[in-house]
Amino acid sequence: MNPTPGKINDSLSNSNSEDAPQQQKQKKKKSSTQLPQPGTTQGSCAFDSAMITLVPITDAAHVVHGPSGCATSIWGSYNSLSSGSMLYKIRFTSDIDENDIIFGGAKKLYKGILELTRRYKPTAVFVYSTCITALIGDDIEGVCKNATEKTGIPTIPVHCPGFIGNQNLGNRVAGEAMLEHVIGTAEPEISTPYNINLIGEHNIAGAIWNVLPLFEKLGIKVLAKITGDAVYKEVCYAHRAQLNVIFSSKALINVAKGMEKKYGIPYIEESIYGIESINQCLRNIATKLGNCDLQERTEKLIVEETAAIDEKLALYITRLQGKRIILSIGSFKSWLIIFAAKKLGMEVIAISTKDNTEEDKIRVKSLLARDGIILEQNTPEEILQIINENQADMLIADKRHQDTSLTAKIPFLDINQERNHPYAGYIGILEVAQELYAAFYNPVWEQVYQPAPWSAENSSEENI
Repeated sequence: MNPTPGKINDSLSNSNSEDAPQQQKQKKKKSSTQLPQPGTTQGSCAFDSAMITLVPITDAAHVVHGPSGCATSIWGSYNSLSSGSMLYKIRFTSDIDENDIIFGGAKKLYKGILELTRRYKPTAVFVYSTCITALIGDDIEGVCKNATEKTGIPTIPVHCPGFIGNQNLGNRVAGEAMLEHVIGTAEPEISTPYNINLIGEHNIAGAIWNVLPLFEKLGIKVLAKITGDAVYKEVCYAHRAQLNVIFSSKALINVAKGMEKKYGIPYIEESIYGIESINQCLRNIATKLGNCDLQERTEKLIVEETAAIDEKLALYITRLQGKRIILSIGSFKSWLIIFAAKKLGMEVIAISTKDNTEEDKIRVKSLLARDGIILEQNTPEEILQIINENQADMLIADKRHQDTSLTAKIPFLDINQERNHPYAGYIGILEVAQELYAAFYNPVWEQVYQPAPWSAENSSEENI
């Protein structure tokens, strides 16, 4: 059976238990406001974000039960990297057509699953419902159960039609699928006293690889990465960790809370972006694991890594300190750039908090200077006005604002979710510094600062 709107709303509200009483009050006043509203899926729908969450399980096959267009809507635009299997890069779809809409597409899906398991031998198969197949009522749970019995390969249904809500809800639906069908279904071959799970980091551009060596140096075993550069089996035995470390509460907080309730695993929310954040992350993990020797080794590692990165950043600090920047980077972790800017002696004079959670907005505001500006409309006109009034030196935004920087004649840096540079850990700060330096001192800006040829000609004629 597909999940009802009530179950979907429960999943959303339960992800933040501290807000539950207020949500219950609102529900009593007007229950219809809890249902998905028109336009809430604009930008990235629940289907997209469910796939973004689960596709980094790299040795599994991911099947879109819907039209072929759904399979191409988001696949590949997120640069989640793998150190092993590349099966997750292959696109599988049941390719629903008009005939299937009338007579049902369940049989077609079942035959497709049998064929792909025969050809590719995946460790598991994830099947994603879409708007059309959810509306016509295809029983993907029944198909997945039959396929599992026939092939012996776990086949997991993910009820994520785009119309149920926005990307946050899609993340949580994917998390619920892991809790119900994956986590707790296998046991690890080797267990240590220091097992942790990393939750909410999708290894975009290989970011998680900047952090894993730090845990190795401390003797901490990362049991499961949910789901960046993950393999199916390690997600299955994630319930044997001593601690869950959440890197994005916006995405998979429900997984951590579900594991705490079912398996008694505590969790902490941390960040691996920014030197102070990674220092605090390592300290908190060592403290939670409760070993004095581990805490001492952690402090020693922090001193060594901080000294090494400070030495590498010295040149960039001398060239970038005092520069004033504006951030308009939407849902990307804004505080990463703020941390890097502070470390480099740069000043963030304005920032957009679009698509951030309320907790993120509060945190971002606390990191800005007292006279820091929050972009309300995030329009080119507003950004240009702030640039002119505050003498900004650089605009950091996605590519749709590139023309704004050209109009203002200031350097521009495109930072978005399709980035190709890993910004996590100590090395990540160096990556940010190098990008800022390269953007600010790019020779092209010397040409941009020059008046246009026709403007120079006009001024010469006037002087004559």
